[in-house]
Amino acid sequence: MADDERSAGEPTRRDYVKYGGAVLASGIVAGCSGGESTPSDANGDDGATDGDETPTGTPAQTPTATAPPGGETATPTDSGTATATPTAESGPYIVSMAPMGEVEFEAVPGSIFTRLTHLAGMAFALGRGNDVNAMHAPDYYDALWNQFTPRLPGVSLDWSGLYSSWEPSKEKLYELDSDIHLADPASVFALGSWNMADVEEVREGIGPWFGNHFSDTHAEPSSEWADDYEYYGLWEMFGKVAQVFREGERYEALAAVRADLLGTIEADLPPESERPTALLAGMSDVENPWVYRTDIPGFLAAHVRPLGAREALGDDVDSGSQIDMEGLLAADPDVVFALGGMHPGTDVAGIRSALADHSVGSQVTAVRNDRVYAQGARYQGPVLNLFQIEMTAKQLYPDVFGEWPTYTEGPYPELPGDERLFDRERVADAINGDI
Repeated sequence: MADDERSAGEPTRRDYVKYGGAVLASGIVAGCSGGESTPSDANGDDGATDGDETPTGTPAQTPTATAPPGGETATPTDSGTATATPTAESGPYIVSMAPMGEVEFEAVPGSIFTRLTHLAGMAFALGRGNDVNAMHAPDYYDALWNQFTPRLPGVSLDWSGLYSSWEPSKEKLYELDSDIHLADPASVFALGSWNMADVEEVREGIGPWFGNHFSDTHAEPSSEWADDYEYYGLWEMFGKVAQVFREGERYEALAAVRADLLGTIEADLPPESERPTALLAGMSDVENPWVYRTDIPGFLAAHVRPLGAREALGDDVDSGSQIDMEGLLAADPDVVFALGGMHPGTDVAGIRSALADHSVGSQVTAVRNDRVYAQGARYQGPVLNLFQIEMTAKQLYPDVFGEWPTYTEGPYPELPGDERLFDRERVADAINGDI
């Protein structure tokens, strides 16, 4: 294997890329590892399966058995943005993000390894989507993302057939030979098959790590990483990824679209007392859905939290729990968001019918009032985030932001120009570099 052929004193081919003050340098502990299961997007909510990926069942609640958390803390008055600089095209530059610390680059990375789609989505937003060579459940997410690209003029994306990287092997990473690994080393370390020496070897011998996973729900990483960990909002993290690729102008253009979108929402949100109750639900098993809170910290709720819906779940129900129909009726949400419902392999009309035909489910307010809505993914990049904020605003507040079309299949609905909450052309221009 390639990693066995390197001599101990041989310089690596990417010695020009290094961490400054990185946590890895202080903790090479061979054999010290934790486990991590499939992320919650695969546990029935977003249906992240592609033939190689199988939902694991109960989403774990600890860093050794779950996809770690992180945080999008933005509200309509909090943009959660980060300055994406430098933009110069020559000379070394440093980008800092936890848990890696300072990462120095001498050249803009070319080929891109990713694990989870919030980071693959950031590469896509920066015009680098087709440079991604690996991601979790690629065929699933290729099909889902391409439900949105038809609404972006001149934008295309092809993630089909990539290496499915939820639990990557070190040997495969040598084979891919990526310039950068947009993945959280703390999250990779949490896999039972990796230790600190493996993580460091990939950084030194192939290319740097640059990612943050536990910001998804603000869960704690394992103790080896906890002292150096920080949580970021989705767009704050996007700003740092944009720095890596020296794409400050693209980032600023998209951040301006988001600021306008949140400003529109902030201006017209109804008073809290007039807002509906809501929950996110994975409906792969309609009678026993996985339910997720809309008010939790982390970027998994980055598309619903700015809308300020009232939380339907009681304090006695943890986000990521699996409940039965009686539990759903006890919560009795005004609105149910069916995660993964926009995927072409999901029968969202069948989900609605199954709930309506169920003796208990039919009593739920959202079911009685035809307010079970399809959504996309919680592991979202910035472009998907814009679409999902728009659709969620219309689903929650149709009298304010315009009616959301009844969705059964096909791409994101083509809304009339005067009913769109953000400018598709501006987004497409940013992705295509026409700024």
